[in-house]
Amino acid sequence: MSRREACGALVAGPAALGLAAASAAGEASGKKVKVLMPIGDATEMMDTLYPFFRLPEEGFEIVVAGPEARMYHGVMHEVPPDAKIPWDITREQQSYHIQATIAFRDVKPEEYAGLFLSGGRAPEYLRYDQDLMRITRHFFEAGKPVAVVCHGVEIVAAAGVLKGRTMTTVAKCALDVTQFGGTYVDKPCVIDGNLVSARTWHDYDTQFMKQFIAKVQAVKTTAVA
Repeated sequence: MSRREACGALVAGPAALGLAAASAAGEASGKKVKVLMPIGDATEMMDTLYPFFRLPEEGFEIVVAGPEARMYHGVMHEVPPDAKIPWDITREQQSYHIQATIAFRDVKPEEYAGLFLSGGRAPEYLRYDQDLMRITRHFFEAGKPVAVVCHGVEIVAAAGVLKGRTMTTVAKCALDVTQFGGTYVDKPCVIDGNLVSARTWHDYDTQFMKQFIAKVQAVKTTAVA
């Protein structure tokens, strides 16, 4: 799918985007290096859509997984900049939809070169899924690239893989790092071995995506060699 087609899907609305997601997954070749993206209802779509389209531009297949293989409801999170009454917390509203093509229980993590954990409210309940915990631990045990943005930290925290690690996340989730043995740093992008983290999607214009892509490319190169 081209950028023009993707933009057209965004303009057309949630249902069209869901079909676009399914189409993009269907076009991907089984021979391509795969990156896994876990999602659920209330996944933050700005967090999710950029890597969903960006990673295939580098030749990777992005595979969207969920508790079940079905369509999921995305949300948009922001602190309203011009509300008459100020908001101290993030406001949530409906956004686009996206299709998960495989359930967590059916994922064989050894088939994937990288893991991308986006944010939103979804990680609050996804972190209780033991299949997702199994998947997440595999990537850390194998030293394969893991990208984490915003509330995606709740998944790696629950998986117990942050002891001795340094990362960033949205400031209100700092405790998800420090209470699980990690060190929180308030920076746009932090790289600690296989772990690449960003605070929110606003940091995607820094080194975050470039660093993650480079690490997945290194796995791809090693596999080819």
